[in-house]
Amino acid sequence: MLLAIVLAATLCAPLAAQPRPNVLWLTVEDMSPWLSCYGDDTVPTPCLDRLASRSVRYTNAFATSPVCAPARSSLITGMFATRIGAMHMRTGNPSGAALARDPDAYAEIPSYEGVPPTFVRCFPEILRAHGYYCTNNAKTDYQFEAPATVWDASGRAAHWRDRTDGQPFFAVFNHGGTHESRAFPDTPASPSVVSPQDVPVPPIYPDTPAVRAAVARTYDNIAAMDAWVGKRLAELEEAGLAGSTIVFFFSDHGVGLPRGKRSPYDLGTRVPLLVYIPDSADAPGVAERVVSFVDFGPTVLSLCGIAPDPRLDGVAFLGDYAGEGSGLAFANADRFDSVYDRARSVTDGRYRYVRNLLTDVPYLIPNAYRERLSMMRDLYALRDTGPERPEQWQLAARSRRAEELYDSASDPFEVRDLATSPEHAEVLARLRAALDDWIEATGDLGLVLPERAMVETRLWPDGRRPDTAGATMRCADGVVSLECPTAGASIGYRTGERGPWTVYTGPFDAGDARTIEVLTHRIGFAPARRAFVLR
Repeated sequence: MLLAIVLAATLCAPLAAQPRPNVLWLTVEDMSPWLSCYGDDTVPTPCLDRLASRSVRYTNAFATSPVCAPARSSLITGMFATRIGAMHMRTGNPSGAALARDPDAYAEIPSYEGVPPTFVRCFPEILRAHGYYCTNNAKTDYQFEAPATVWDASGRAAHWRDRTDGQPFFAVFNHGGTHESRAFPDTPASPSVVSPQDVPVPPIYPDTPAVRAAVARTYDNIAAMDAWVGKRLAELEEAGLAGSTIVFFFSDHGVGLPRGKRSPYDLGTRVPLLVYIPDSADAPGVAERVVSFVDFGPTVLSLCGIAPDPRLDGVAFLGDYAGEGSGLAFANADRFDSVYDRARSVTDGRYRYVRNLLTDVPYLIPNAYRERLSMMRDLYALRDTGPERPEQWQLAARSRRAEELYDSASDPFEVRDLATSPEHAEVLARLRAALDDWIEATGDLGLVLPERAMVETRLWPDGRRPDTAGATMRCADGVVSLECPTAGASIGYRTGERGPWTVYTGPFDAGDARTIEVLTHRIGFAPARRAFVLR
């Protein structure tokens, strides 16, 4: 009963009297803050420079995982992937590159979905319950099938323009042009903006033609992405909505180059974040607060006047319900495609503590997909030749240290390990204890081994996807009430065969409807549909 009361309060609490803002998320893939507004002017990004000049620029924004699907599960739920069983990349859809290399690569790896606690909803569903029009164009990749109640429209045609007149919107547009794969030599290239000879080569890499080519492709993709941002912002201005729309710009994790993507260091988890709030007294400005992907959904709810559920892992950092936050950002690295990693890290924005739970493996574990980057051959060669410079020790190592500590401010590529430094013993102890507490508090499912046992004991009994129970309906004097016996199930209904599902928040007048179709779906379970004849 308590759960039902809390959920009803979350979905139905009255909004503030002031006009409700629109919210636009411009998300890009696989990109660190390699932008001029963050001090990197390798390629021009005039559209983002203009946005930054009107925004608050966050300098300590972090993904919860250095790879997309686990990170996106945190964005949409406000929960850590390690708490909901979404930390392995991926829980379904095996890698074609891994299978091509080894057809038996997934023989012991189950296919499943993450299962959040019953109080968790994908936050756009809560917005929809409050009258928002919510669209996603177009990536999901949440580690579970999203209930159909989450979006009014999700796909490449989804756009805020399709809402009813005056309806506030939350819209996501995702740009894949900066993805790791766009640096593969066999994929179409963006227009050349910087030559390989002119790019800065991170000191962790050997200075080879293949490395320079991959870095140049990465920067060219950033320049092309900037034009995409400009187009999306121009759409708002042309519609007269720039003054009523909050804009977030961020990446789903760090750069898609080795020891960025898939590595729980700054290069893999620190992301750019610009937040534009019309008429904000704080903009332009710089915010040093540590924010994590688990905080983003609660923050959108807070900006829209909706109180986030206090049981979520995330804390709003803006809006009516902004909270203090912990000042820490945690990240996990677990299975990537068919190969297991197991590392955890925590940062306070300056210092990063890394715990490697697998120490008998190299820092760059084999990954068939990543190896389409020609530069991987040069990186692997360091294991035989040794590092060319001290900053390459991790890439040359065949095993890992159990603990690492870095001053990310003075050592942005995190190569000077301070774990044994007496001057940093207090920092090490503080962050080590913080990570211990986080692992215990979240019940870190990545530590439940083997993976199949984790699925069968924590997510899906006996390894089978549970079913969401079908809805029950009562109709009295034309007023329809719906219930679902499955705790945590979203309920949606519609009176036609097509169109979005209306989020059920309480009894409603059926009007002239003759039939009602009802969808019930708890995240991680199989959905159910039932049709009811009213007259």
